[in-house]
Amino acid sequence: MKKYISSLLVLVSGFVFSQTILNASSPEEFRRMRDENKQKVGDTVIDKTVKPLEYGFVDDKDILKSMFVWEIIDMNDKINQPFYYDNPDGLLSSPTRSLYQLLLDAAISGKIAEVYDDENFVTKLTPEGIQKRLESVRISDAAIDILNTGRQLTEDEKKQYTDIFKTTTDKVKVLKIMGMWFIDKRDGQMKYRPLGIAAMGPDPAVQGRTGPNGEPLAGADELIDLFWIYYPTAREVLANNYVFNKKNSAADLSFDDLINARRFSSIIYKSSSGLGDGTIKDYIPRNADEQLEESDRIKEQILEMENEMWNY
Repeated sequence: MKKYISSLLVLVSGFVFSQTILNASSPEEFRRMRDENKQKVGDTVIDKTVKPLEYGFVDDKDILKSMFVWEIIDMNDKINQPFYYDNPDGLLSSPTRSLYQLLLDAAISGKIAEVYDDENFVTKLTPEGIQKRLESVRISDAAIDILNTGRQLTEDEKKQYTDIFKTTTDKVKVLKIMGMWFIDKRDGQMKYRPLGIAAMGPDPAVQGRTGPNGEPLAGADELIDLFWIYYPTAREVLANNYVFNKKNSAADLSFDDLINARRFSSIIYKSSSGLGDGTIKDYIPRNADEQLEESDRIKEQILEMENEMWNY
């Protein structure tokens, strides 16, 4: 009976209760239980690790209409700031990491294996390959001159003549998400299924480089796709890591909850039903206003899919 009550405490209302400081006998016990993702209920210690709610099977013949969309999430927008909030050492509330740092750590450690170099999900990236995309190590001309003499660099010279350009967490403020809107005719509902998520940041390979005139290279400030993750394989990691909840620091809301509920602001930059092939900026070049209008048009098209569903 006690085991059943403990499980009920975890599952009620679909939320996982945080290990609150109110029930801890000491700060040390609180940190230990939190790090182990466990919670003490009376004399019973329960495991808080959760499995995300499984997506139902969808047969092709059950899809009445569908559309793939690729969106940009700007974490500078107020509603998107929980994706960027980073507080790994919080004492009184659940520790939080930015979504980028969470995905990066999981990809490097192997917890998320389906990591690719672009949105086509063809070429997989190893942990070493991911790190190479995030860091560029260069030695100066002075170091090259020393090496050309046949002498190796001393440790002090290595530090003096080596520059390391790295894409750190604070530089990653843009995410991409790719998913599918579809009408499931079995239950007559419009549904959204996230399929891929990516982080965008400055390319370390061009940072700090200058042209013949000593000016920064063109495009040095442009953001690139650092890596793409096949979303379904990341759900377990995302479901067990939580975003900052400014309204209630004791209530946990996971990244998986946030993304599946689409609690974010975004701009569509590509769709499977656009006016042309490729991204919006490819077929509507050099006009930001018209590009935004096209993004809004695609959003309206998604809404029309649901409205038209009742005409069949």
